[in-house]
Amino acid sequence: MKLDILHALNAERAARRAVAVVTDVTSGEQRLVKSAAVARDPLKDVIEKHLRMAKSGMEETAQGRVFLTVHVPSPQLVITGAVHISQTLAPVGQLLGYDVTIVDPRTAFASVERFPDVKVIAEWPDVALPPLNVDHYTAFVALTHDPKIDDPALKHALARDCFYIGALGSKKTHAKRVQRLKEAGLSDADIARIHAPIGLAIGAVSPAEIAISIIAEITARLRMKSEKAEAA
Repeated sequence: MKLDILHALNAERAARRAVAVVTDVTSGEQRLVKSAAVARDPLKDVIEKHLRMAKSGMEETAQGRVFLTVHVPSPQLVITGAVHISQTLAPVGQLLGYDVTIVDPRTAFASVERFPDVKVIAEWPDVALPPLNVDHYTAFVALTHDPKIDDPALKHALARDCFYIGALGSKKTHAKRVQRLKEAGLSDADIARIHAPIGLAIGAVSPAEIAISIIAEITARLRMKSEKAEAA
């Protein structure tokens, strides 16, 4: 790999941006494709597929046989609410490779005893969230049912372009949330990015089942094309 490509690659990885190195198998020539440039690349569909699946591999293309080496940031799962649903969602998220953090200022809920081996921050969102570097590779879930906690957390997630944002609550509860967020200055387009009611519609009843429906919806958003994920 040429030194200029290596330097550019390391810079993208340090900034937690996805990047692909395309190698022409016949000639050995390489080029680096940053995530911001994928949409304009002649191999757009192929690169998007590999970045979405976070897997390197060989591909036969109209330009010849290429090998794509992809580098995708490790995903984060940030949960506001140290509730019963979180007690299943957090360990399942860890099993799937997410760096999981739970934020809840209520120390009676946010304890190591209830969440062993999980990073728990017993602070309000305005204090806890900025240091976490929430970004496009973050799935954000609001579960407290407390507007004083969930609303500012959701505003932060929307501002940081999380790939998934979900909030617990019925349609009636979400309608009230929408009104509050509008009054806080958020646009309809921003608010529409919130998955609510949260989780895939699998008839989940128990906290554990709801957690599974949430992680399934997160997985669909991470791995599938947007239009297919929305239909899931």
